[in-house]
Amino acid sequence: MRPERTIQDIVQEGGKYFMPSVSLDCVIFGFHENELKVLLLKMKNMDQWALPGGFIYKDEDIEDAATRVLRERTGLHDIFLQQFKVFGLPNRSDKKHHLNIMKKDGIKVGKDHWLIQRFITVGFYALVDFAVVIPEPDMNSVSCEWHEIHSISELFMDHKDILDNALETLRLQLNHQPIGYNLLPQKFTMPELQKLYETILDKKLDRRNFQRRMNGFGFVKRLKETRKGGAHKAPFLYNFDLRKYKKALQEGLQGGW
Repeated sequence: MRPERTIQDIVQEGGKYFMPSVSLDCVIFGFHENELKVLLLKMKNMDQWALPGGFIYKDEDIEDAATRVLRERTGLHDIFLQQFKVFGLPNRSDKKHHLNIMKKDGIKVGKDHWLIQRFITVGFYALVDFAVVIPEPDMNSVSCEWHEIHSISELFMDHKDILDNALETLRLQLNHQPIGYNLLPQKFTMPELQKLYETILDKKLDRRNFQRRMNGFGFVKRLKETRKGGAHKAPFLYNFDLRKYKKALQEGLQGGW
């Protein structure tokens, strides 16, 4: 269990226990009301939103660090997590922001302070069930909220570039691996699954072809239950065959969308 640390403690002593010049940023995707959403933080003392992120302890595996950050922001423990790219432009770190934050917290630092050096960041993306996430801001933010993917135009530092790369990686994944288990509720309809794919790919898919391919993959099972309450004929509910789903993740799928 890692000790609780204040922002003053991290600023003043963080260089002793965090990896120097390395951070991580997480793109957390959720699917709600037929929209792909991303969890963002509203930064303190700034009119900007940012991706959840953090530092890596010197004795900590980098994926363990990402899992820790995700758990702190979402309250979830079992998360689909994928490392996708390292971002290292020389001018990506915003020294003025860090100095401004420390100044407002009454902390004075020198030009060699660990927080204002050049940082590279490792990008991760996570797929979570929107309905069970409990968004929680970190010590550098005032709120943690979901944003629809197309409504996001600007983010803190290079976080928009990180988000765009994560979305492109997710789209590429759809051509080789199944998706949906971490984003949809336990029971869903075939139109809901198709809408998830269309939302991520940002294009329409043929209904009959989509259903035929999904049934052919074998990792979705039609249940005897139907979705009640609609104005039209009640569609059948489906769920994922987790064993076959995991096998498809390992072995991959044939053909793209």
